[in-house]
Amino acid sequence: MLSYDGNVKRFGASIFIGFLFLLPSCLSWFLEKPTFAVQEIAITRISLTDINFLFGIEVQNPNSFNLKLKALEYTVYFNEREVGRGRLEKEVLITKASSTLVQVPLQADFKSLGDPVGLLIAGKELKYKIEGTAILRAILSSATIPFSKSGEIKLKK
Repeated sequence: MLSYDGNVKRFGASIFIGFLFLLPSCLSWFLEKPTFAVQEIAITRISLTDINFLFGIEVQNPNSFNLKLKALEYTVYFNEREVGRGRLEKEVLITKASSTLVQVPLQADFKSLGDPVGLLIAGKELKYKIEGTAILRAILSSATIPFSKSGEIKLKK
């Protein structure tokens, strides 16, 4: 039969192991959600059938610890019309109490854009919306954070 000390040690070990299993899901309890802002939209390539964009998204980390952006899934709308979806699977370090510009690619065909000539007119404001989820990782845990950002911006060539 186990002694009192043996039972206490087993109980303590069980609590510790349980804590280690629960810790990864606890990031959302003390994580201040980062903010996302579209800083620029650039056209990187145009072909006869499609157009490639590069979105510069600023991720602001308000926390007192570093975060790693593990993945970013997103859907992009121009003038309230879905033009494409994408996934960025490049790990990006978002340092504590600062912001980092993340480059996000999107390939869209001209059919989804509607009137592509109108988009390419220099100086024209473009209504956009980008929404999705960011998978963030801190020291021992991770969290999935939804985001949505919309506004108007000028295209850069």
